[in-house]
Amino acid sequence: MQKLNTTLVYILSVVGFLCCCAYGIGTVAAIIAIVVASKELKKYEANPDQFVNGKAMKTAKTVAIVSLVISLIGLAIFIASALNECAFNEWIYNWSLDNGASEEQLAPMLEEMEKAGCV
Repeated sequence: MQKLNTTLVYILSVVGFLCCCAYGIGTVAAIIAIVVASKELKKYEANPDQFVNGKAMKTAKTVAIVSLVISLIGLAIFIASALNECAFNEWIYNWSLDNGASEEQLAPMLEEMEKAGCV
């Protein structure tokens, strides 16, 4: 009996989770995990008697899909913030004020926002 390579799929899925907000890197890792899992599952489906961990690979593929969805959400937020920098900076500024930052601490950010024409 052989084993399918679930470890690689899980590692790529975790990288996808950890890098979900890092400019799309998590999306790439999650897509690679899904491709690897799909190939491994095809081997399993062709001859299930040869492999002992087909169910584990199905679970690994599910984890990879969840990682992809979370990474795509992070990528969408990144793209939206890049396209509308002023709105994103205003949101960060207000969020920082609401969470204990003082206006003194945020003064350099406010100055940069004014230079960019956001305020």
